[in-house]
Amino acid sequence: MTVAAPLLRSIAVLMGASVLLAGCSQEAGGPVVVSVIGSPADFAKPLENLPDPRAKLILEATAQGLVAFDAAGEILPALAQRWIVEDEGRSYIFRLRRANWPDGEKVTAAVVARLLMARIESLRRLDPEGPLDAVKAVVPMTGEVIEIRLTAPRPYLLQMLAQPQMALLSREGGTGPYRRERWGKALILSPVDRTGSGEDEPPAQPWETRILRAERAALAIIRFRGGKAAMVLGGRFADLPLLVPAGIDRDAVRVDPVQGLLGLAVTGKGKLLDDDAVRRAINMAIDRSQLPVLFPLGGWAITEQIVPSQLDLPGQPTPPGWSDMTMDDRLAQASAAVVRWRSDNGDPPVLRVALPDGPGATTLFGLIRHDLGLIGLQVERVAMKDEADLRLIDEVAAYDSALWYLGRIGCARKVHCSAAADAQLQAASLASSLPERMARIAQAEALMQAHNGYIALGAPVRWSLVTRRLNGFMPSPRARHPLNHLFRSTN
Repeated sequence: MTVAAPLLRSIAVLMGASVLLAGCSQEAGGPVVVSVIGSPADFAKPLENLPDPRAKLILEATAQGLVAFDAAGEILPALAQRWIVEDEGRSYIFRLRRANWPDGEKVTAAVVARLLMARIESLRRLDPEGPLDAVKAVVPMTGEVIEIRLTAPRPYLLQMLAQPQMALLSREGGTGPYRRERWGKALILSPVDRTGSGEDEPPAQPWETRILRAERAALAIIRFRGGKAAMVLGGRFADLPLLVPAGIDRDAVRVDPVQGLLGLAVTGKGKLLDDDAVRRAINMAIDRSQLPVLFPLGGWAITEQIVPSQLDLPGQPTPPGWSDMTMDDRLAQASAAVVRWRSDNGDPPVLRVALPDGPGATTLFGLIRHDLGLIGLQVERVAMKDEADLRLIDEVAAYDSALWYLGRIGCARKVHCSAAADAQLQAASLASSLPERMARIAQAEALMQAHNGYIALGAPVRWSLVTRRLNGFMPSPRARHPLNHLFRSTN
């Protein structure tokens, strides 16, 4: 291939995309236009903006890890073409496929091992007892083979390696499946040329190119309704109320069956929130039964528990001690706790509640303000970037373990935490047997539930808009929608 060929191909892609960017409708056979709800800043520095959906999307589109999730949540080869697990789960050996960095340099096992270990060490600081806790070393075995050595088996290691934050980047970027080029306020994603990879790949077709925008939810919905975008990604509960007044066809709305955390983390400091009875009162006072009324979404589940189901716990997760009480009794006990605190300390300070923008978040704040007002606590709304006493967590679980839930609201995340629970998690990491490890995790879960440092509300909400002519999209339990798996129907 001559030097001019890649340049000519890029020019052709940009010329074809410019027609769409001028405002014409989606055409069969042309690039697929995708709007992602959020800010373009997430595209520029995705690693700094995780776990936002825009940051995840651009990472999985332009920078692969060893493995990836498909839309069904199953593990797929990515930078690694195959792997084996040995030594009873303490050794993962990956054979890399042929790939090049954006500057043309060959991807080698030595570079991958170095980048991967650096990423693992960074993530372990945020999730010290997660599946990466047992990684002892990442070593190149040959020029195309690396090994991840563990001190103990971790059954969810592949799920963690498939996360977008495990994507590997050189100084110039990642290995694909797309290369990105800016075009005005949009990005053009063109498939990485793999004709020299040794794989039998046909030449890229125009419809395989993606035009990607990050924009406000209202604008993305309007663009979709007008036929200027084939898909909208990144919808959350905060934007859900926009769909009905926009007149979006119900069949175009796709809801992901995700699990994770949607609730308020206690992040403030001071005498009020350090009081165990006050934190319990706040947790008791919020009436979750109103949420399905405010957010009518089929199949959506509310919860009062940190861990939504048994997962890998030895038994069912611990319900709050007040879960069987009527709402009136809960409010009476919660009010009494605040009255006692006021008699000893004076009027409680106003609690700052950090929520994202959007009409759904405004609705949620109204519920919080009303319910906490019933027990004598005042609240004010602040932006997510501001200091807060209660901060919304809205994240999809990275792997199917109670450890993800507990680690996400543990001491390392600067959430009001139980030192005893943290000690149990550390002991679980060092446990010599699986039964001991599970028992320690169960004790930590019970302690964290009783501590009331996190106020669970329900499962996260993730929705997309998809035109009928776009195929390859499916609801995802991981909220992952790989752009290279989409194709447009010719019918």
